[in-house]
Amino acid sequence: MRERAARLVYTLLGSLVLPWVLVRLLWRARSEPVYRTHFSERFGCYDEPPRPPGAARPIWIHAVSMGETRAIAPLVERLAALDPAPPILLTHTTATGRATGLALFGSRVIQAWLPYDLPGSMHRFLTHFRPRAGLLVETELWPNLAALASDAGVPLFVVNARMSARSAVGYARIAVLARPLIRSLSGVAAQGDADAGRLRALGARDVTVTGNLKFDAEVPAAKRERGRQLRAAIGDDRPVIVAASTREGEEAAIVDAWRARGGTLPARTVLVIVPRHPQRFDAVAALIAGRGIAFARRSSGARIPGTVDVVLGDSLGELLAYYAAADVAFVGGSLLPLGGQNMIEPIAVGVPTLIGPHTFNFADAADAAVACGAARRVADAGEMIEAAAQILASEALRVAMRDAARQFMSAHRGADARLWAWLAPRIGLR
Repeated sequence: MRERAARLVYTLLGSLVLPWVLVRLLWRARSEPVYRTHFSERFGCYDEPPRPPGAARPIWIHAVSMGETRAIAPLVERLAALDPAPPILLTHTTATGRATGLALFGSRVIQAWLPYDLPGSMHRFLTHFRPRAGLLVETELWPNLAALASDAGVPLFVVNARMSARSAVGYARIAVLARPLIRSLSGVAAQGDADAGRLRALGARDVTVTGNLKFDAEVPAAKRERGRQLRAAIGDDRPVIVAASTREGEEAAIVDAWRARGGTLPARTVLVIVPRHPQRFDAVAALIAGRGIAFARRSSGARIPGTVDVVLGDSLGELLAYYAAADVAFVGGSLLPLGGQNMIEPIAVGVPTLIGPHTFNFADAADAAVACGAARRVADAGEMIEAAAQILASEALRVAMRDAARQFMSAHRGADARLWAWLAPRIGLR
């Protein structure tokens, strides 16, 4: 009874905030028009007819954004290689996730937005697609979805699951809502032992540790070639620092540190700033211009003038290309207490990588990367510029960090195979 009451309160609150969510979505659509497409799917309404009763039921994978979508590429390929191959339904929440799914898989998957977690929307979604099983990537836990999937006989698994200490405390505070949700899961494949332990403590069952799928994602040759083209546009003879996936408040600190400590860097070094969220591109451009700094925008497509030392990476789908063009990479979301973004990507490309003090979203991977020398941790933006200067000044240090990066990636591969061995029999596949 308490559980039902808690979910009712959750649903009522969700209904109350929905108008503001829609306003925010339309606002984001100004800079990312994909958010305006297939709008009815957000409410579980679809243009095509529902799957007929005799049709093969799809394996459903929910990957929120770009990073999660790239991470599950090996799993999608395994499913697609089966004979017969089951239909694959791929849902997203963000525009970058949907665009990445289209680029990676094309028409081999069915793509849709995951509806808002309201009972009617989720019921329509489950009834329309009739999934055979649902695979939620990382930490996508929604109370109404879990309850309705259980009622519909759709087993839900969380794969590549992570649960930070901070998130675990948050879930524990709403245990009346969170515990039934987590107990309803059919299984959890966690990234590491700490994630598994926290999820078990919250009530998860059939928990295993398979590792982080992001170590198995290959860097496409096309992205490396795009990186070479980008480097040529900047100037092959110019050192390049890429500060990627930066969040609000970080760009100002980085630009100010660049101005204050730029004299420590090799001559003609270029700083490329790639904001995490596309809707902030114009705001970051205004910030750089407001500091009186001449800069170029990647979206212009033009060659970077030799007189310009700062580039705004305001293009979509090029994050790996930015890393491939870099001599040193800094991964944002880590200077402020935001948990950090994915540092595995630049290390996979082989770029000496810097991260800030706040990496709790990737705690195990970050600590391991620092311990083996593939990454260095910095305290603030000023120390980041100083560390980049040291790396750029030393070929031996760059070689050592690249070698450590290769060893780090090699030591952590295999999550895809371990996940498949655990998951396939649980969803009736071999």
